[in-house]
Amino acid sequence: MNILILGSGGREHALAWAVKQNPRCDRLIVAPGNAGIAALAECAALDIMDGAAVVEFCSANTIDFVIVGPEAPLAAGVADATRAAGILTFGPSAAAARIEASKAFTKELCDAAGADTAAYARFTEAEPARAYIRAQGAPIVVKADGLAAGKGVIVALTEDEALAAIDDMFGGEFGAAGAEVVIEEFMEGEEASYFILTDGTTCLPIGTAQDHKRAFDGDAGPNTGGMGAYSPAPVLEGAVAQRALDGIVIPCMRELARRGTPYQGVIYAGLMIKDGVPRLVEYNARFGDPEAQVLMMRLGAQALDLMLACADGTLAEAQVNWADDHALTVVMAARGYPGTYEKGSEIRGLDALEETSRQMVFHAGTAQKDGRIVAVGGRVLNVTARGATLAEAQADAYRMVDAIDWPEGFARRDIGWRAV
Repeated sequence: MNILILGSGGREHALAWAVKQNPRCDRLIVAPGNAGIAALAECAALDIMDGAAVVEFCSANTIDFVIVGPEAPLAAGVADATRAAGILTFGPSAAAARIEASKAFTKELCDAAGADTAAYARFTEAEPARAYIRAQGAPIVVKADGLAAGKGVIVALTEDEALAAIDDMFGGEFGAAGAEVVIEEFMEGEEASYFILTDGTTCLPIGTAQDHKRAFDGDAGPNTGGMGAYSPAPVLEGAVAQRALDGIVIPCMRELARRGTPYQGVIYAGLMIKDGVPRLVEYNARFGDPEAQVLMMRLGAQALDLMLACADGTLAEAQVNWADDHALTVVMAARGYPGTYEKGSEIRGLDALEETSRQMVFHAGTAQKDGRIVAVGGRVLNVTARGATLAEAQADAYRMVDAIDWPEGFARRDIGWRAV
């Protein structure tokens, strides 16, 4: 079959890598793709936010299946457009994708479903928000309501930090995403990510992961889009995972279906776990990045079969075949990230690294220029390894990091510390 993946990041490279291994894939196109993706699939210049353009492209290229990678085209209704054109699609409708596109919507959904999450209040003006913070005290969490590329959440340890976050959000730092703000109770515990496929009726867990949001070792520095991840997450196993599925995810999916907006795709539940009790931090309407990299390394070719079953409504007949292994990915980022960073520096040494089912360098912010691989983003590479133990995967990943010659880049050296 002919498959189109929308997106250009490390998540989409990992999805493409897994899909390409499946014999059901005859032709794979990724739009717009990146330098790493170009080595295994066709890359196409396409406005992935334009549903009509995507449908036209699918028609011209006889596309059988579309996988929508990032959250922005989902929120823009691209999956609605392709489904309306009769194209099998993996990814929720714009109405269902509001679970990520609006923090306030998700909190209200949790209230209606009885799902355990942080206490909250929502504001459209700065002064009432400031008064609420002064009344509640710190630590406290301030969130831009809309999509902010993973950066619209401020965990404020002091009132001054929280008040500054309010000024930034209502001052336009996050654009339209900050026009409404959700302020939440600070939840203590260990955070982990739970990934579940759903076709609107059946919910099938496909894995757990933990990522590292802070820029520097020891969980220091500013929040980022993620500096590394590992799977599985020991804190989210057995009874804890079942409790999250039964008490949080399934009730919310049922509530969406009751409203006439059934969810079809991957649901990514960010959970805070304390004393074995999970509470919802947030939902995302797509695979995490960099969590997708470790999940795809562990799932391999079956990822395509599972996504197809999700898209065609046969998920009840599917099952996940997990190997008893671990995967870990280290993000190499441009110096200065998540602040100001330079673009265009050359990355050497990638050709010397073997690409196998146990080790891969997934590209995120790269491009080809005059036969060279250059950095064009903040998070640039996802150096990923599988092992029989997490310590083995960690050692292999850092061995690969050390083989890459990129003085203008940096990486945390402690990814996986909680579990190792």
